Amino acid sequence: MRLDWLAWSNPLAIWWSFLIIVSVGNIALLARLYFHFRQTNPGRRASALANEPLLLLGAAYVIGCAFRSVLPRADVQRICLFDTWLSSVFVGRSVATVAELCFIIQWAIVLRALAQTANADTVRNISRAIVPVVALAEACSWYAVITTNYLGNVLENSLWTAAFILIAIALLDLMHRYRGAARVAIAVTAVGIAGYVAFMCTVDVPMYFNRWQAELAADREFFGLFSGLHDVATRWVVTRDAARWNGEIIWMSLYFSAAVWTSLLLAGFGLVKRSLPYYRVRSTASRPTARPMPVPIRSRRA
Repeated sequence: MRLDWLAWSNPLAIWWSFLIIVSVGNIALLARLYFHFRQTNPGRRASALANEPLLLLGAAYVIGCAFRSVLPRADVQRICLFDTWLSSVFVGRSVATVAELCFIIQWAIVLRALAQTANADTVRNISRAIVPVVALAEACSWYAVITTNYLGNVLENSLWTAAFILIAIALLDLMHRYRGAARVAIAVTAVGIAGYVAFMCTVDVPMYFNRWQAELAADREFFGLFSGLHDVATRWVVTRDAARWNGEIIWMSLYFSAAVWTSLLLAGFGLVKRSLPYYRVRSTASRPTARPMPVPIRSRRA
């Protein structure tokens, strides 16, 4: 494997080095979180992952993203950095599908726990809806990958945006049901999601839409199901031309850093979920009131 392209004068080498450093840090954070779970549950040290689904799901996401950082590729373009079958789009997209489903299931579990504690029906319904929305997004992603039609990417990222708009709605509902540190954490998360939605609406989805329109204007022929599956599994083009990666660098950098940190925070929710009732805002009707003082009744004299 030639590494002569790894020079500080090559922006692609700097970007790949950034992905590697971030991935190593993410795995270190995951390991620290794992050992923290073991320390807080001494009776179940041998099975921390099995006993905490959020941690297990987070581990799948962190490791999946680390794999994709080491061997980055752009699916529809079939480009990658290293000439190995592990760089094939079929392998990479399969890893991504599992990781992304784990990520959205993390969100569903956290929202459901918050909803149950606060008795929030809307949030509970949203926690059930977001997983099917993202599952449909994954199907659209596979459509794009197999056919090389960017319309699938437009639909995929639009569905991801819709899923996080639903999550933002749920968080805004929950802000009025929690107090103290829990409310602050919910508010900060909502602001972060607003930034994500703004990025998707102004950068990511328009980028794929413009690519789709350009392909239509060029009368591009797309793959069918079987020819596309064969191409996905057998063709990958090694390129270290930074110009060919320009459209991928921004979203991959954010995805393999900020999105992974979010997954780690969701995994850490398992450490604090028992304290949720303390931060719940009690309704006025449920608060005990002072017992009224008895008023003596004087009988009338005849």
